[in-house]
This record gives sequence, structure tokens and C-alpha cells, in this order.
Amino acid sequence: MKNKKECIAMLLAGGQGNRLGVLTKKDAKPSVMFGGKYRIIDFPLSNCSNSGIDTVGILTQYEPLTLNEYVGNGQPWDLDRTFGGVQILPPYQSKNSDWYKGTANAIYQNFNFIEKYNPDYVLILSGDHIYKMDYSKMLDYHKKTKAVCSIAVKEVNIAEARRFGIMNCDDKGKVIEFEEKPEKPKSTLASMGIYIFNKDVLRELLEKDDQDEKSEKDFGKNIIPALIETGEAVYTYKFNGYWKDVGTLDSLWEANMDMLGEAPVFSTADRSWKIYSRNYAEPPQYIGADAKITNSLITEGCIVEGHIENSILSSGVQVCRGAHVSDSVIFDHVKIMEGARVVHSIVDSDTVIGCGAEVGSENYSDPITVVEKNSDISNGEKFV
Repeated sequence: MKNKKECIAMLLAGGQGNRLGVLTKKDAKPSVMFGGKYRIIDFPLSNCSNSGIDTVGILTQYEPLTLNEYVGNGQPWDLDRTFGGVQILPPYQSKNSDWYKGTANAIYQNFNFIEKYNPDYVLILSGDHIYKMDYSKMLDYHKKTKAVCSIAVKEVNIAEARRFGIMNCDDKGKVIEFEEKPEKPKSTLASMGIYIFNKDVLRELLEKDDQDEKSEKDFGKNIIPALIETGEAVYTYKFNGYWKDVGTLDSLWEANMDMLGEAPVFSTADRSWKIYSRNYAEPPQYIGADAKITNSLITEGCIVEGHIENSILSSGVQVCRGAHVSDSVIFDHVKIMEGARVVHSIVDSDTVIGCGAEVGSENYSDPITVVEKNSDISNGEKFV
């Protein structure tokens, strides 16, 4: 077939993200800001671009406006192609289509998009993970093992294993059992929610699942277990790099903090594997004479005249004289007025924190304080 693609990616980006609270009140989870100049979706999109995968379908559903505008034609990630590139795939009405009923159903309803490129393989990704991964190496492994499905896995602590889908394998890496969030896990190989399927096998699985009225239409709960039960060649692909599911406020804050330090746990400074983003024209940052900045990331367009410690400031943030920000993540165009204090918090975009206001708790055993987008914290107010 002319212009046939070997492998295309389907990126699941439609989740509501309830566990991120007010950060996803008006935005889809993958469009949430991260690391000062990125959004979560930048990571899988950049991984695709760097891995040589030039066709990506992005499946949206919940509050997609910001995400759609941000992705646009895919140019920042070199995904603006005449044949292929990036395409937003919202749910639509037809005789056989409706709102997406689960991750598997979302892919099933868009199988015509997959067939358009007639790929041999389909890479399925989640839109709420922070990591750098070469998908081409996983695809090579998939072909080498002659698998019908490969599942990216990562070793986790036994205490954490109960939070994940766990793969139990034989000595060759073939999956013999899948446990969804087991109380007593038999292994520590956690599914990363990254799959490569042979296209024809995927189509058959989805068609069969669509006829099952009891199915939750979910890859982890239905598709993968059903495939393993058939005895087909399902293999794990071990990933040893940094990977974080940022679907909770704690994990989102922790992943941002992992970018700090002289030797950060996670860095985007590697020029051989760039993380691309849609950048807006902002002036250079300005650091005032009385400013004090320690172990922090300050993005372009910021004006800092106060004290910043162990924090990340996104573009266009202003921290006035006498203000103090510590252990916090500040989204774009936030203004922190004179004498205000922000500690152990995430502050969403376009917020003003008034003079002398106090945001967050000095007791780090308390939950992270989150300030909603477009908020106005009054002068002297305590917001915890």
C-alpha cells in the first residue's frame, strides 16, 4: 500500500483526572502544566517524535479546548505532516459511535483512523505520564520476540505494587498472569500503560470486547487479561528509566521536585532526547537586586524580586519584593505580591496572591495546597 506506516501511536488523553482536583476542573489532565515550560502531553508526543513515530491520534473527551489549542497542527513536535502527523480524535456521533466508554472503546471507535494508515503495529500510550522513552527499541523487541502484544513494565517497590497492574512472567518474559492492583502481588513488574499490538490482533480483540456487555471496555481490566488467557505471545518490555504517573496531586508535585538539584532525578537538559513544547514569546527573565534564588527553576518572562527556594516558576510569574516561595510549583502568569508567602503548594495560572497572604502549610505532613486558576487571594488571607 502506498504511504503505509509501519507503526502509529494512539494517545489516550480524554480522562477527567478527578484526583488532580481543581487543576482539571476546566482542563484535560494531559494539558496540565509541568516543569515550568511544559505540559504533561509534551512527554509522550516528544517521545514519539524522537522515536521516529510520525503519526499520532490523540483521543480526547473531557474539557479538550486547551489541549486542542495547545497541540494544534503538531508543529512543535515535528508532527505536522502531509500524510500522518498528529490528529485530535474527539468522540463523534454516528450509527455505531457515542461517548467513549473506556480506553479500549475509545480505540475501537477510531479504528478507521488506524486503518487509514494500514500499520503493522499500533502503539497505545497514556497522556498522564512523565518519562523519556525510545519506543523504537520497544518495537524492535516486540518484533524480535514475535509477540502479538508487548507491555512496557517497570520494577516497583513491593509496597507500591498494589497500586498497579502487575505482570507475572515466565523466565523468557512471556506474561502468564495479569493481576490488577493485587493485595498480595506475586511480582514487582508494574504495567506502565504502554502497549504495542499487532494491528490485526488488536482489531479482533476490540471487536470481541465490544460485544461483551459486561466488559468495562478497558485495556488493563479486560483486553490484556483476555489476551493472556488465550496463551498468545504477550511479552513484557522492561524500562529502566524515570517514569512517573502524575495522576495525583502528590505525584505531580513530587515529579516537579524531581527536576531540582545539582543532579536531578529527572532532567530535560539532555540534548540528545529533547522534550519539545509549544513556546510563547516571553521576554527574558528579570532577577532583582534583592532577589534570592536557591535550587529552583525560573522560566522565561519571570520577574523575581523576592525569595525563591526549592520551587519551579512557569513563564510570566512575578514575585514581588519581600515575597517568599518555597517547595512550590507556580503555573504561568501568577503574581505574588509584597510580603506574601507560598509554601508546599501548587498555584494554577493567572492567580494573584495578595500582599501578606499566606498560602500552604509549613507542616509538610498536611496535604499539598492547591490554588485554582484565576483565583484572587486577598491581602493578609491565609489559604490552606
